[in-house]
Amino acid sequence: MASSHPVILVTGSDLAQEALGLLKGFDIVYAGIKPSEDELCQLCHQHDPVAIIVRYGKISARIMDAAPHLRVISKHGSGIDVIDQKAAAERHISVQSAPGANAAAVAEHTWTMILACAKAVLPLDRRMRQGHWDKSTHKSVELEGRTLGLIGLGAIGGRVARIGKAFGMKVLAYDPFARSFPDECESSTLEALLQQADVISLHCPLTEQTQHMINSDRLSQCKKGAILVNTARGGLIDDNALLTALGDGTLSWAALDSFAVEPLTAPHVWQAVDNVILSPHIGGVSDNSYVKMGTAAASNVLKVLAEPIKSESALS
Repeated sequence: MASSHPVILVTGSDLAQEALGLLKGFDIVYAGIKPSEDELCQLCHQHDPVAIIVRYGKISARIMDAAPHLRVISKHGSGIDVIDQKAAAERHISVQSAPGANAAAVAEHTWTMILACAKAVLPLDRRMRQGHWDKSTHKSVELEGRTLGLIGLGAIGGRVARIGKAFGMKVLAYDPFARSFPDECESSTLEALLQQADVISLHCPLTEQTQHMINSDRLSQCKKGAILVNTARGGLIDDNALLTALGDGTLSWAALDSFAVEPLTAPHVWQAVDNVILSPHIGGVSDNSYVKMGTAAASNVLKVLAEPIKSESALS
């Protein structure tokens, strides 16, 4: 039976109560945490949503075509590479994101990963559980006086830079789109950053230009024994090149929170690699960011739906 209210489709199983409070007057349909393209098309055919809030999965042109009254696709977060933006533009569907809503959470997770690598937290824990006491032989990496290299300097990168400065690190940043650089870091070329950085952290979007930007050639430029952390997008790194670099000592550690194909399921290549730390793309998920991303996504939907619908003649 058709709904009496306009429908918003959520590609997930929940939204923060604060977000739902903003969306009174709409019926919310949840697609679940692993919606396939076929399932999303079926839900669009059934409910004809005016908006989609994207938590998980990808939104293709086929899904858009299944929802003839769709006006806005709103990302529950900042990364819109999971949305076919060209197809949306062709169909006059607005694509919205919530930049900065999860910046604190991702920055904190980035530093969790950096410190876990530098201080060998996991291997020391594992060794102690096996009955060893490595106090006389272990030397951790002291970050003060070392160089932190940031690739991308948006809301997240800026926070990571400030924390790095507080640790007494020299901070270099490569971002050709940055209009200005904060006092905490220096502008750098990518080549200089790779050559100088003891810790390299990725904070840029995934685009055609950044796909596999960390490849064998770039890794060969790195300072020997550097640490690489990726809390951005998995497609930024060529996994085979990274595997080689971790094996031959080019990198001492890597920490990965995102992957080219998600979810990462066993068996996978990283299970047998001791000097890599993994987390299931949860850097941006915290108690506070869950609310901030949800309310930002909902507000973006309301903003677009409040705008007058442009006629086809006005668009042509």
